[in-house]
Amino acid sequence: MHQTLTEAVRAGAEQHPDRLAFVYLHEDGRAMRPEELTYAELDRRARLIATRLRQESLGDPSRPVLLLYPPTLDFVTAFLGCFYAGRTAIPAPLPDEPGERLARVSGILRDASVGAVLTLPEHRQGLAAWLAASGEQDVVCLAPEDDGEDTALWFPPQVRADDIAFLQYSSGSTSQPKGVMVTHANLAANQEAIHHAMLTTPGVVTGSWLPLYHDMGLIGMTLHPLWMGGTSVQMSPISFIKQPYRWLRMIHDYRVEGTASPDFGYELCARRTTDEQAEGLDLSSLRVALNGAEPVRAATIRTFTARFAAQGLRPEALFPCYGLAENTLLASAGDTTAPHVELAVDAHLLEQHELRPARHDRASRTLVGCGAPAGSEVLVVDPMTRQALADGQVGEIWLRGPSVARGYWNRPEATDETFRAETADGRTGYLRTGDLGGLVGGELFVTGRIKEMLIHHGRNLYPQDIEQAVQDSGPALRRGGGAVFTVGDEEGDRSHVVVVQEVRPHQQGEHDLPALAASVQTVLSRRFQLPAASVVLVRPGAVRKTTSGKTQRTLMRRLFLDGALSVLHQRLERPVAELVARPAETPEHPAPLAAPGR
Repeated sequence: MHQTLTEAVRAGAEQHPDRLAFVYLHEDGRAMRPEELTYAELDRRARLIATRLRQESLGDPSRPVLLLYPPTLDFVTAFLGCFYAGRTAIPAPLPDEPGERLARVSGILRDASVGAVLTLPEHRQGLAAWLAASGEQDVVCLAPEDDGEDTALWFPPQVRADDIAFLQYSSGSTSQPKGVMVTHANLAANQEAIHHAMLTTPGVVTGSWLPLYHDMGLIGMTLHPLWMGGTSVQMSPISFIKQPYRWLRMIHDYRVEGTASPDFGYELCARRTTDEQAEGLDLSSLRVALNGAEPVRAATIRTFTARFAAQGLRPEALFPCYGLAENTLLASAGDTTAPHVELAVDAHLLEQHELRPARHDRASRTLVGCGAPAGSEVLVVDPMTRQALADGQVGEIWLRGPSVARGYWNRPEATDETFRAETADGRTGYLRTGDLGGLVGGELFVTGRIKEMLIHHGRNLYPQDIEQAVQDSGPALRRGGGAVFTVGDEEGDRSHVVVVQEVRPHQQGEHDLPALAASVQTVLSRRFQLPAASVVLVRPGAVRKTTSGKTQRTLMRRLFLDGALSVLHQRLERPVAELVARPAETPEHPAPLAAPGR
């Protein structure tokens, strides 16, 4: 087992220098043009960047290095260059447009006390100006160019297992992003956990469209093949969204063995891949297709496997899993040799935090198992009393093990609360995930997020259940494009459910929107006994997502209350309407709906 990522890449460069480490697929008209990087070349470029970092970044070497790149191989070499220099890296999206992305990166810059920024030459001037405008006069902006300089000046860094390898800024689905401190030991432990869970072999080929600055895309699909001396094939998320078929073509062309996506990616691919595109594809090489980062829907797995069974896709390849940045990545995973596990539970008892088999005469909900613990100890704990719960009871998921990160950067109080949890009977050192779930026969079932649970008239409702029911009720309602939350009235003694839902483009004319909103209210009344829910219909792309595809319900609640949503049509209960600061008025003649933004 390697001790650090640097050791893994250096071993690959020595043992198989001409093997492809990375292939990046660029859009070239309707085709995809590959850019390739061997282990020998990856090692050379990483040494060059490390040398430049040591020479030109003269400040405190303990300050992290912020990586601002488009999703290309330049990002990968810069990330490894930080490892080769013994510097702490921060993967982040390039702030190439105003709005949320710029605000997010600006927040990271301030929170992390960044010492240097790495980027491409064409972005250096703009980023340097941004740094100066932000008052970061002591942050150097570097754009190392490959001018053939001799890399013999490089020397291996002296790092310890508990040194911080990189900061993984959490997605912020329920709060402000925080920098998770991942040590070299954490990364090594989680890579081994992934190896044993996925049964990856030396030389494994993975393929992905996930963002390189997100934990699943970075650790699972980019760093794991390096750990195993394999090859990672990449494309940008935008390339996938434009033509989901490209993901399948990547698997076919490069004989990809492992891939990953949130649930919405599988649904999108199954829905938008035509019969003509699927014809001739061979997906038999795919052993593991991880499904995680958001609730896994049984219907999505069934649809995807049935849709591409004729192309050789094995049902066992769909691999539900559970993980989070605070545990480096993977926390639990299924069995690669067996179909995934489904559990039909009593919906009423689920509201009472119990996982009990469904009865034929009562409403049910089908949960997908996320497998057994992968290198971590898993406890289900009552979040209020901190009592460990028995099998079949729903509580907060707590983790303990070598993959659990050191804590949050520069946030000692949050670190103590989240990473130093103690059970009522005195067991210490647990990570509080903030996720709800339960264990049944050793299988972990994740049911939702504590902060997003809807407590309505004494009932505990899961927002994703309501969102799915709404989107299943008609073709005009965009899958994955909903956010459900509650708001309190001005007296503070009642909560009101609000549904924000995207409408598919060209599906409904303006005169149909009132009827569509009324139909949503009917679904909520019949399925969830919510007769007075407020409904807000918006354009595709209006519902905010994290980099991993999680719905940012807390953010959507704030935008709604601030009147910051551009509304196509809304039906608000009077107490809810009174809470909105600046209601976005419905246009008398709304413009045609635009194409989806993601």
